[in-house]
Amino acid sequence: MTQANLSEILFNPSFNPPETSTLMPRTRNKMSVAMHSTLARDTASSWYRVLNDLLWAWRGVDPIEINQVLARIAASDAERSNPQWLDTVVGYRKGNWIYEWVYQGMQWQQRALEQQNSPLGGQYWLNASNFYSIAGYPYLKGDELAEQAVMLANRAYKEAAILLPYQLKELEFCIEGSKIIGFLHMPAKGEAPFPTVLICGSLDTLQTDYHRLFYEYLAPHGIAMLTLDMPSIGSSSKWPLTQDSSYLHQQVLRQLASVAWVDQQRVTAFGFRFGANVAVRLAYMEPQRLRGVACLKPVVHYLLCGLSAQKNLPDMYMDVLASRLGMVHAADNTLKIELNRYSLKTQGVLGRRCSTPMFSGYWEQDPLSPKEESQLIVSSSLDGTLLTLPRSPVYEGSHQALLQMIRWLKDKTY
Repeated sequence: MTQANLSEILFNPSFNPPETSTLMPRTRNKMSVAMHSTLARDTASSWYRVLNDLLWAWRGVDPIEINQVLARIAASDAERSNPQWLDTVVGYRKGNWIYEWVYQGMQWQQRALEQQNSPLGGQYWLNASNFYSIAGYPYLKGDELAEQAVMLANRAYKEAAILLPYQLKELEFCIEGSKIIGFLHMPAKGEAPFPTVLICGSLDTLQTDYHRLFYEYLAPHGIAMLTLDMPSIGSSSKWPLTQDSSYLHQQVLRQLASVAWVDQQRVTAFGFRFGANVAVRLAYMEPQRLRGVACLKPVVHYLLCGLSAQKNLPDMYMDVLASRLGMVHAADNTLKIELNRYSLKTQGVLGRRCSTPMFSGYWEQDPLSPKEESQLIVSSSLDGTLLTLPRSPVYEGSHQALLQMIRWLKDKTY
């Protein structure tokens, strides 16, 4: 299918699509406040979305292109649903967040089509997937244009795998009579069945956002990577996030015995941000199926129960939580009370001794994931490892953290 035809089919709505920031009609107590978090730009009241441009650049998106797209959005004089937020242009047109990121992705898709049988074409498809993924961010329920951008991201991701030097298997897992899709990435090095890392991502990422983690850090060690969308996102959109946050991943973990490419005796899990809540819960629920759990920037208790931390959360983060929990009309105070129930400490999980080895890394002075969060995780394990990272330099610190984490995971599976 040509680029033009695909674009016309997906982005030619017969209705006036709602602007993303208007999808969560909950009672807000405030406007967004400034906040610094490692891997994200300092948030400001001029943007609804938290700009994760450092993280996007780490995935492989050119920082120059990121700034070009943001500049086009900021410079638009089109109608905005909220004049105080630059990324709230109404309608699928120039200046609209989804339009501009999809447009940039289409440029890379066209280049990929011109390099159909080469690894360079695979890289171009991967670039397109990254831009489509950002277009759909933060993936709120009911955002139909974002859902179509996610479809493009998945398609481009699969096209990239055809041309790049690794194997990608699209796996179907049956849960409650419905299917959930996972992507199994298998390295060129070694032979199946592979030791495998199960990815538990953050609530504002797609399963296609972890390619660099696989290709640069896991594949060289002969380790496979299995990704899943988090509850209420992508292929997991049918399931809202519940207090049993690890439910979907646990069902998949139990079905890995039927996946011939995975060595079920050598499975570990990696949790990023709220994904650590899922991974740590799995460590307690399935110790016989997991050889270890590693976390970075975990969200397992502090943010979920700390009013001082919650009051500084930007509106987008609160909307993401409300969307995942299915509490779209809830007031902030009601939502925060509900979040307490997602704390693994409140649930009586963390704090008890766990036989599964656990590793947790945190950045100094991180307002969303302080040292105490990681200490709680590692002190609850009979074999815990704590990693402290300086706030700067960010990229070098992130690289070293991933290297140490991969060495730790490899040690647990060999």
